Amino acid sequence: MIDDWLNHSDYALAPLSIPTLVLSVLLAFLIGHVIAWVYMLTHSGLSYSRSFVNSLIVIPMIVALVMTVLANNLVTAFGMMAVFAIVRFRTILRDTFDSTYILWSLAMGMACGTQRFPVAIVGCLLTGTVIVYLRVTSFGTRHRYDTIINLHWARPLSELAELRHLLQRHSRKAVCASQRSHEGYEGTDFSYRLLLRDPGRMDDLLSELRAMQGVSRVTGLTAEEESEV
Repeated sequence: MIDDWLNHSDYALAPLSIPTLVLSVLLAFLIGHVIAWVYMLTHSGLSYSRSFVNSLIVIPMIVALVMTVLANNLVTAFGMMAVFAIVRFRTILRDTFDSTYILWSLAMGMACGTQRFPVAIVGCLLTGTVIVYLRVTSFGTRHRYDTIINLHWARPLSELAELRHLLQRHSRKAVCASQRSHEGYEGTDFSYRLLLRDPGRMDDLLSELRAMQGVSRVTGLTAEEESEV
């Protein structure tokens, strides 16, 4: 009785069989897990949210159901648009890349809901592979320098050649980021950005700077990679 009702109570233009519906939702569920696992593997930063990870699993299932409801029915499609216009989502994504996962979930749910199963499976695998590749290779990160050196120079500026020679000996690239001096202030404060030849020898560089005549208040900082500006 229940089986007949489930199979024959769908009065849409193109009724969908229950096994196909179950397959669509289950595939969306599995693909949602893949998306969530990729997100957990590649996420970096402080904006991690367990609820967001769970939503990546549920969104494809809901979208699959929505696409199944809208199949071959223009009137229902317009009604669904009106419903989504009433229900407004105001969740703010802290990480811009999180929106990519939302779009990925939506696309996979649409593929499952329209029974485009090969598109869903292949698209999920390819997109996940690309995201993992971007994470593993740190693609898009700029690494122009790795050390910031701050020091006070008490000698005349005409004698800076000795300081530059020392910095060039330890670094591939040395850029003076700031130079501060004013009337009534003895000496000049410098800040250099360096790309070291051997990052492991930073202590040697600091020791040589502190031993140089006219140099004081030497400090060294490790620069973060420029993945965010």
